[in-house]
Amino acid sequence: MNRFEDQAVPGVRRLQPYQPGKPIEELERELGITNIIKLASNENPLGPGAKAKAAVTAASAELARYPDGNGFALKQRLAARHGVDMVQITLGNGSSDPLEFVVRALVQPGDEVIFSQHAFAMYPIVTRAAGGSAVVTPARDWGHDLDAMRAAITARTRVIFIANPNNPTGTWLDGEALRAFIAAVPEHVVVVVDEAYFEYASAPAMALDGYPDASRWLADFPNLMVTRTFSKAWGLAGLRVGYGLSHPDLADLMNRIRPPFNVNSVALAAAEAALDDVDHLAESIAVNVAGLRQLTTGLAALGLDVIPSAGNFLSVRVGEKAMPVYERLLRAGIIVRPVENYDMPGYVRITVGLEEENQRCLDTLASILA
Repeated sequence: MNRFEDQAVPGVRRLQPYQPGKPIEELERELGITNIIKLASNENPLGPGAKAKAAVTAASAELARYPDGNGFALKQRLAARHGVDMVQITLGNGSSDPLEFVVRALVQPGDEVIFSQHAFAMYPIVTRAAGGSAVVTPARDWGHDLDAMRAAITARTRVIFIANPNNPTGTWLDGEALRAFIAAVPEHVVVVVDEAYFEYASAPAMALDGYPDASRWLADFPNLMVTRTFSKAWGLAGLRVGYGLSHPDLADLMNRIRPPFNVNSVALAAAEAALDDVDHLAESIAVNVAGLRQLTTGLAALGLDVIPSAGNFLSVRVGEKAMPVYERLLRAGIIVRPVENYDMPGYVRITVGLEEENQRCLDTLASILA
């Protein structure tokens, strides 16, 4: 019998597949229950706005045609939005594409990639798949310890991943500290600032003093790359469209790796239209601010430890081991995310939902923990 695992490259053999949040349909099949709410995958509970939906309908008329492989119209809009040239943009099937592309372009077997404990699960996956060595620095107060990350840099370091805010902890770095860190990193190391939750964190209503827009620093740091996504605040997770902003030379390398037509035509059209829907974005942010407040207050009233978050989710400690609570929530029709694989065995991550969904989650937790 042929064992394909024996033939796989070493980095792939060591990997475990990324575990997405359990979908509603799967839970319905497994447990035979209905009236399920999903608070597991950091999705926008409002979904896409009216303009994006209209663009999806219009683009559907051309489904027999390949999309624009260069994404010209969306790149044009993004270049104007960020004050960069179009050649600095790499479009992706979600922001996970450019996260993978930068490693594939720069990391050879034995090269090092630095990221923090409790950081996004895609970082070790793309690193090890490329044969790179993952250098995991200890977290400080659940977030990035920039001093430890700087101390970990060697001649073999090629990429540093920093999520701001971080998923799943929700922690964030202020601009002064982050900019000073990037300035101290040697030029041969690319610093990737993953800003998947930027729209939430940067909202004035979040009152995060000093939260930065790292894309404004691209002209100052040729070794800086910033990633964004339309999957979160813009409500387009099901269409998978994101992008990276970087020096043109780095973008050129990543676009050599980027598969043809990696962003489909419907996603391109929806993302472009979403950028015009400022009212929907504002409503999405308002729902998130209110939901974070509701969940934080309710979880604290239950005596639970909550990590303050700058995203659209909260990680909360529900015991020494979180899986029993997670399973009981599932049986009650509430999907949250266990984060044991992030070295947080006592925690679950709860995405902000609509007000009634948040309250149902709180009430069910209260019953479980009573």
